[in-house]
Amino acid sequence: MLNLFSSFSKDMGIDLGTANTLVHMAGKGIIIREPSVVAVDVNTKTVLAVGAAAKRMLGRTPSNIMVIRPLKDGVIADFDITQTMLKYFIRKAIPDKSFVRPRIVIGVPSGVTAVEKRAVIDAAMQAGAREAYLIEEPLAAALGAGLSMQGTQESMLVDIGGGTTEVAILSPKGIVASQTIRIAGDEMDEAIVQYIKRRFNLLIGLRTAEEIKMEIGTALDVNEPAYKLVSGRDLLCGLPKTIKINQNQVREAIAEQLATIVEVVKTTLEKIPPELVAGIMDRGIVMTGGTALLRNFDRLIMRATGMTVIVSEDALSCVAMGTGIALAHLDRLSKSSMLKGHK
Repeated sequence: MLNLFSSFSKDMGIDLGTANTLVHMAGKGIIIREPSVVAVDVNTKTVLAVGAAAKRMLGRTPSNIMVIRPLKDGVIADFDITQTMLKYFIRKAIPDKSFVRPRIVIGVPSGVTAVEKRAVIDAAMQAGAREAYLIEEPLAAALGAGLSMQGTQESMLVDIGGGTTEVAILSPKGIVASQTIRIAGDEMDEAIVQYIKRRFNLLIGLRTAEEIKMEIGTALDVNEPAYKLVSGRDLLCGLPKTIKINQNQVREAIAEQLATIVEVVKTTLEKIPPELVAGIMDRGIVMTGGTALLRNFDRLIMRATGMTVIVSEDALSCVAMGTGIALAHLDRLSKSSMLKGHK
């Protein structure tokens, strides 16, 4: 009978990110990759769209429709909307009316409080999970990046997402040292908005700022910078206006956020137990997360630390892939300190 129920398994791992939510289903891999965005009619409290459909509405809706990101800095800012979003993704992952509710592993920042962890588990249970477990994002990212949690090797990981940056020293038994800061891709987008406002007297939206970062963003100045034409509203006359911004200007816009992340990497390195230093120096630093894909970010950290820095092959998916690996070893990991959950 156990095998019969196992064949109907819909177990899934979820990277519940500030910017994007990824869903990994057992035996299928990553099946959903959508923005963590919900559109709501503020008058009726009705949810109008979730995910990619909601993001397309950003900046294009009447005053009665709000496009909300229910997670802020990696944690739940709006419980009800997060629960609705989780239900949407779970039902999208399981379109048929399965009578076996899924077990779910969710990646969360290592710096979240006990109250925040409880909120994530409650949201998952109320969204339809049979069992819900949490795994800290650095551990999930390490698993997804192919770093072994077995044997004797220690490693260092820098996971930079939309809402948080996680820097961790990992051993086979868990996290040896870590720091979490709520500065990452979202803060860079806001910095680009403010820079263009100050320098060009042009008002742009966060969606445009994100496009600028992704298309021409860089962590180091380049000799022959590429440029992008950017349209917005002229703050002096109120009319539409188009300006040209180049890569080095984008680097200048996000300099403060880059410097803060580099400093956290350096201070975490200072916390490494002496007996682990040689091994980690040999293996270098692994970068994961969507913001790790920013041009020259690895070179910036390499210059600051003197260590080899490797960007994971599929940096954006590492946490989601790691939750899937955790699902496959759920019994073992749930008995350790690596998973916290509710049955």
